Amino acid sequence: MKCPKCQFENRDGAKFCKECGKKLELACRQCGTPYTPGTKFCDECGCDLSQFMEASPIDFNQPQSYTPRHLADKILTTRCAIEGERKLVTVLFADVADFTSLSEKLDPEEVHQIMDGCFEILLDEIHQCEGTINQFTGDGVMALFGAPIAHEDHAQRACYAALSIQKALGAYGDKIEKETGVTFQMRVGLNSGPVIVGAIGDDLRMDYTAVGDTTNLGSRMEGMARPGAVLISGNTHRLVRDFFECEGLGKIEVKGKKEPQEAFELIKAGDVATRIGASAARGLTRFVGRKNSMAVLLDAFDKVTSGSGQVVGISGEVGVGKSRLLLELRNMLPQGEYSYLEGRCLQYGGSMAYLPVLDILRSYFDVKKGDRESLIKKKMEEKILDFDEKLKGMTPPFQSLLSLKVD
Repeated sequence: MKCPKCQFENRDGAKFCKECGKKLELACRQCGTPYTPGTKFCDECGCDLSQFMEASPIDFNQPQSYTPRHLADKILTTRCAIEGERKLVTVLFADVADFTSLSEKLDPEEVHQIMDGCFEILLDEIHQCEGTINQFTGDGVMALFGAPIAHEDHAQRACYAALSIQKALGAYGDKIEKETGVTFQMRVGLNSGPVIVGAIGDDLRMDYTAVGDTTNLGSRMEGMARPGAVLISGNTHRLVRDFFECEGLGKIEVKGKKEPQEAFELIKAGDVATRIGASAARGLTRFVGRKNSMAVLLDAFDKVTSGSGQVVGISGEVGVGKSRLLLELRNMLPQGEYSYLEGRCLQYGGSMAYLPVLDILRSYFDVKKGDRESLIKKKMEEKILDFDEKLKGMTPPFQSLLSLKVD
């Protein structure tokens, strides 16, 4: 049996921990009723106990205690290749707005519980985009995207993580305000620039050297952001402007910088989600060649229109033009004679269940960003019934897939 305090593995049936002496008694986190190891549900309140069985306390001084196993494995297997390397990264700073005021109004134990919940959200959203927490700052965090796990789209990942953090904290802040009467919001700042990766220990602790003011400017962006908002530097904006909607704030005075710096408030993800989409928005070069490949695709389309279902696989090296080929095919097909549904497997989407399927469903049901849950359900039901009224019973599984409250 694992000790809940020191995590030492004791023999089954032990009453006290052999390492620290703590009484080995498991209690339901919802009602406090003791239970024996192996119990699935509390016999007092019915709470599902399985969700707590594997949980272990987070030690903010030990990166391995809060880094998911799959990320830890990636870091440790690639560290030899990146130690000493100069890497382009995006640094994210998140900090609680008016933390001193919040601490004065609440009991220290309450503040501790609120911050534990906040850190849980930060860890989940940052790790989901394969960022790594570099340090905890008491009432916030500093995270890196692009090192020690190298990513070409580090700035996009950081922006997605920042927006997800603010969205999740919106609901969390409402809950805190309802329970305690205090406002809970965070400021988030981003900057992109080079760092030199130093040694990476077995405990995942990473030493790095910031080149120029990579981290300093990121911290300044966070300090100047509005509570509940995300502020990005001009460096980051240049990397993500095709993929996100931002509001320019002009050049602002930044402490420690001689010249005013460009700053932008990150609003939301844009309609463009891929590099080919960004290239198309800017204007593509003339499409030449690929006649044989295009002929194969058009032949497959002709077979589909005659009633013979087809599956086509396109493979090739990165940058060879697979996405461009599909774009040109769509431009050649007669408009109004086909439906096009697209789902993407993103590099940082490995932990998101059914991600490409979700893309296809949202496209099919015409779900737009910002749609209210009631509107999404209405669109879903209308589309399903329009296709076949006998499929009405399929509505709940689709609601579950799209993380909606199941009717």
